[in-house]
Amino acid sequence: MSYRKITSGLIVVALIALAAITAYFIRADSSKTASLLRPSNIEYVSQGKRIYQESCASCHGVNLEGQVADWQTQGPDGMFPAPPHDETGHTWHHSDQLLFEITKYGVAEASNLKDYESAMPVYEGILTDKEIIAVLSYIKSTWPEEVRIRHDQLNNIE
Repeated sequence: MSYRKITSGLIVVALIALAAITAYFIRADSSKTASLLRPSNIEYVSQGKRIYQESCASCHGVNLEGQVADWQTQGPDGMFPAPPHDETGHTWHHSDQLLFEITKYGVAEASNLKDYESAMPVYEGILTDKEIIAVLSYIKSTWPEEVRIRHDQLNNIE
């Protein structure tokens, strides 16, 4: 067998291995960025709206408007008021995964802020994962299309 044939064979094997490794990491990476929320799913949105009204609206507003107009200034207790979840707030600036973690585990744990205090309850053990996803799906379903598109893009870079 000639040196040229062996070299060509090794190159082909190396290229196949490289393609397989690349495909594996692309697949693994896309699973991390896949959207959790289902804002176009009527079942999720309907269930999420009901749960939002029962569990979230008392602080975040019936119309997702937030607790107070100046939600970015700490109150006398040192805590921030509940922010709006409409397009005027900052909810859509966070990935699906982070929103899920904030809701389930609380802001301090999800953001690794040891001394952060929040009035928002931790919903682990209160709402199921599907119910949390439904609430967040409902919230996202209310955003204007351009905000939803920007949020989708954010999910794909984190």
